[in-house]
Amino acid sequence: MSTDKPGRARIPELSAIPWEGPVSVTQYAKVGRDLCRDVGEEFALGSDELYAVLIRSFQGHPVLKVFGAPDVRMRARRVVKRLKRAAELQRGAGVELVKFHAQFCKEFVEVLPPAKPAKRQTFDWTKDS
Repeated sequence: MSTDKPGRARIPELSAIPWEGPVSVTQYAKVGRDLCRDVGEEFALGSDELYAVLIRSFQGHPVLKVFGAPDVRMRARRVVKRLKRAAELQRGAGVELVKFHAQFCKEFVEVLPPAKPAKRQTFDWTKDS
């Protein structure tokens, strides 16, 4: 994967977590949830700031006055609505990571017996989630 474009590289907080057992899955879900919460909160705060900037910057704009365009506030609300939607989706992603962890526990940790030491690979079933 190319790292020369911003936003295209793996997220270091998540990619640094090795898949070594249930504790790793728990850690991955917690870190992912925290990242989603942070991004969602940033989008929400950014939308409020952007709305204020758009209102302040374009109120009384000569082009908008001449052509009788709709109110600047209405236009700003339409733009900011998309950023608020992105914030909601990030919060939803955080919820899905909690469900991901619960599903993992249900399907693997609670059902399968721990592997015998002689057959154990890098995935350690003895660690508690």
